[in-house]
Amino acid sequence: MTNDPLLQPFHLKHLTLKNRIMITSHEPAYPEDGMPKERYRAYHVERARAGIALTMTAGSASVARDSPPAFNNILAWKDEVVGHMKQLADACHDEGCAVMIQLTHLGRRTRWDKGDWLPVVSPSHAREAAHRAFPKRMEDWDIARIIEDYALAAERMKAAGLDGIEIESYGHLMDAFWSPLTNDLDAPYGGSLDNRLRFTFDVLRAVRRRCGEDFIVGIRYVGDEDLPGGLTKADGLEISRRLKDSGMVDFLNVIRGHIDTDAGLTDVIPVQGMRNAPHLDFAGEIRAATQIPTFHAAKIPDLATARHAIASGKLDMVGMTRAHIADPHLVRKLVEGREEDIRPCVGANYCLDRIYQGGMALCMHNPSTGREVSQPHAIARAEVPLRVTVVGAGPGGMEAARVAAERGHQVTVLEASDEAGGQVRLTALQERRREMGAIISWRMAQCEKLGVTFRFNTYAEEAEVLETDPDAVIVATGGLPHTEVLEAGNDLVVSAWDILSGDVKPGREVLLFDDAGDATGLQAAEAIAQSGARVEIVTPDRAFAPEVMGMNLVPFMRSLQQLDTTFTVTWRLREVRREGNALLAVLGSDYGSVTRERRVDQVVVNHGTLPLDELYLALKPLSSNLGEVDYEALVAGQAQAVAANPAGAFRLYRIGDAVSARNTHAAIYDALRLVRAL
Repeated sequence: MTNDPLLQPFHLKHLTLKNRIMITSHEPAYPEDGMPKERYRAYHVERARAGIALTMTAGSASVARDSPPAFNNILAWKDEVVGHMKQLADACHDEGCAVMIQLTHLGRRTRWDKGDWLPVVSPSHAREAAHRAFPKRMEDWDIARIIEDYALAAERMKAAGLDGIEIESYGHLMDAFWSPLTNDLDAPYGGSLDNRLRFTFDVLRAVRRRCGEDFIVGIRYVGDEDLPGGLTKADGLEISRRLKDSGMVDFLNVIRGHIDTDAGLTDVIPVQGMRNAPHLDFAGEIRAATQIPTFHAAKIPDLATARHAIASGKLDMVGMTRAHIADPHLVRKLVEGREEDIRPCVGANYCLDRIYQGGMALCMHNPSTGREVSQPHAIARAEVPLRVTVVGAGPGGMEAARVAAERGHQVTVLEASDEAGGQVRLTALQERRREMGAIISWRMAQCEKLGVTFRFNTYAEEAEVLETDPDAVIVATGGLPHTEVLEAGNDLVVSAWDILSGDVKPGREVLLFDDAGDATGLQAAEAIAQSGARVEIVTPDRAFAPEVMGMNLVPFMRSLQQLDTTFTVTWRLREVRREGNALLAVLGSDYGSVTRERRVDQVVVNHGTLPLDELYLALKPLSSNLGEVDYEALVAGQAQAVAANPAGAFRLYRIGDAVSARNTHAAIYDALRLVRAL
């Protein structure tokens, strides 16, 4: 028994939810052929097994053929979905977890060149900026068939044994009817609020006819578009009351804002550096006004915030979706009194940003998420404990140390700096990105619990490594900035790292050449601009910072556009020359033999890193595998068995940027899949 508000049961109609924590509907883009197969099922079952009360699948499942999957959505308009969803629901039910699914017609939030190349439809011709499709203005027969599509999809979900459905009404077709910005139809589906809501209630009636009154039906909807000319808070409150009074809706799941642009989407689903739970009070107002079960999720990353949401009566069920992407065992650790062991969500938004660029959801610092089948979250103990030496305490090195220690190995970490962190330390120096530091601090706490030995201020050379008498050595030394990329004048430039670390002060007229396209370049540009300097970001790419991705780009743009910043694409820095007290930067183009010149007092180059691999190369001839990695075994999760040098005293591997410039997730994933089989 417990008095924790989060662990109290909640009764939703006939369904008893064992606690107040849920995973809200989201599409991790794991379907195969539009179906939730093994990967998808394993992802939800892992979280069900760990104690979540309710998992919402899909974000959203498509109800119609002319709602093609923009995010590798589940295709709920196909009959074959029933069997797959039944397997998922049965497996979660076996763990005491309820299962629902979100259904939608994407409307204009997709593209006409997806799926079957059918026209995108909407209640007006207004285009959504994010997906750029000009929609067909709906006809009466479009409306009639899509209403039936919703009902048939709901019936399939009931046949699959799900506990209920949630209809999506923000940024998709349904709320496009609601908003004056996206509905210019005549009556009976356009004009007055009554008419603009008619489609919704027609859908609900059709669903009830097919699924009955006992089947749980909710709606996740916009209560305030926060957009000039759009739905207001007053409109949202009125719509909420009408939904409740209809008697056809069993719960409300509230969002605030609009998602038709990257900036709007980021305000709805905030990223690191933005305020936690920004719409919680608004959701609480909806609950108070309607007295109907109310759910909500938007950057509720920790149990303290979630507990407040329930204890204060603002919500009946609190969504912790990204938090469960970071740590699927969150509820289990809460129940066991191990809150300090919860792997924190750092708001890096690698999950969502990857989806919106056509990838699948991955967590920046939990590489097992989405890979539950091939890379389970649990780490098995090794049959024979080894002495493992890790060189470097960046994210890859720290993960290697943690996993090796969980395996039962004796682990020593050698780190040149006075503390752990590597490149993450530079990232976390910016206040808006300080949450990234938790990637390291969580691992440090876990390593300390597991008895890992750390030797800081130790610049490891061959002798220092050999002193540890290792059975295995993991080189995680990272890389150093690569600035030798110009035809002339390499000695006249500084690196983005120089700016971020404070080793070099910003100039007054600065050209930043960004040929890596990652957050490091933008972070350096922001630091320069905030010093009062004028900065021009030059990139040879056709779009700047392509590695940053949409939602993480938003805070950078909001800052840089308010400062004296110029963005120049499709130009490459060729050379830098000194001209009096100034520098002359010569720009060329990959598209032809044209040049431009810039007169500045500082040139900053961001071109990724080169591996810091001297130690690895020195140790290589002493190792039994000569540093070789069997990729087939690595991918299959099997132990490495290469023995190219039987006389070698230890096995040698390198990971992360010590191999090549990649990102934090890659370094951690390297460590996990290599060391878990060590």
